[in-house]
Amino acid sequence: MSLKSRVTDSDTGVSTLLRTARFELMPFESFDEELDHLPAGVTIAITTSPQLGIDRTIEKTELAVEEGFEVVPHVAARYVTDRDHLEEIARRLTAAGVTDIFVPGGDREEPAGEFESAYDLLSTLEETDYEFDEVGITGYPEGHDFLDEETLAESMRKKEPYATYIVTQLCYDPETVLDWIEDVRARGVALPVEIGIPGVMKYQRLLQISQKVGVGDSVKFLKKTTGIIGFVKQLVGSRGTYKPDDLVDGFGPYVDDEEYGIRGVHIYTFNQTPDTEEWRRDRLQS
Repeated sequence: MSLKSRVTDSDTGVSTLLRTARFELMPFESFDEELDHLPAGVTIAITTSPQLGIDRTIEKTELAVEEGFEVVPHVAARYVTDRDHLEEIARRLTAAGVTDIFVPGGDREEPAGEFESAYDLLSTLEETDYEFDEVGITGYPEGHDFLDEETLAESMRKKEPYATYIVTQLCYDPETVLDWIEDVRARGVALPVEIGIPGVMKYQRLLQISQKVGVGDSVKFLKKTTGIIGFVKQLVGSRGTYKPDDLVDGFGPYVDDEEYGIRGVHIYTFNQTPDTEEWRRDRLQS
């Protein structure tokens, strides 16, 4: 039986999601400026960039913590060379006061060292003297280009004992995400879910960002989910600007439902924080 018959007040749910939203930023040149547009103390996630590597992620994490933000760095497994490198990363993050990390496999075609997958890194981290209160792993509501559903399910089964929550990849359909959560629960996975949603994005700006960051960060990322063509169609249909209203409205009724375990939204800003933060404030005040 579908869980979706269990609903709560939508407006209350939306307000909860937006008050506790975390913002994902890329550690590019605009990073420091992006922080200026975010409210003090908000949680930000910092990606691992194919162009800049994981050391840049750690540097920007240290900077953002000093600025007073709660920071969740991406420790992408395929960018970490070996156990010594992992321990150095963990040491720096611990020294900075980081208590929450997100561990994806990473888009790098060939691993930089001995870690092929997030599981490889997580199991090795468990053997070190370092630990974090919160550890996020990736969920794929629309599947993965190169991995079938059975492989994805097995991967999550292996990673679950090391994790405390799941972050979903981008998906523009709330029903698809809710159905995926139901499937995850049916497999016995009880980890809470941070739902990945896009920020506010202008069509022209999207193309500019795609050219700057390359297929490894933006275009390829979108193609992995609903596809760049579908995304562009939505932008054009909304007069050139996408706003994730339908997504937060779709998830709002299920925020307090323990079966779904939705603990918040993870906003993929693509370093376009001003418009996204303005939209978030407006929705909270409406």
